[in-house]
Amino acid sequence: MRDAQWLRSSYSTGMNNCVETASLPPGLLAVRDSKNTSGPALLFVPDVWLTFVDALRDGALDTGAATRQRES
Repeated sequence: MRDAQWLRSSYSTGMNNCVETASLPPGLLAVRDSKNTSGPALLFVPDVWLTFVDALRDGALDTGAATRQRES
């Protein structure tokens, strides 16, 4: 993965609080923590990654923890 072209979301702030992705052969997507670029990366097939991102966007994985924290 040394030659991978890592991309960061345009919504990312300059504080490195995001994930980066890279397309890898044969059709895999690598995802890593931007704060730990020398650390591990998770590998996904693109369809699974898109399903995960869609679920996050739709709130399907929301546990309500952020809401409870704001209410405290």
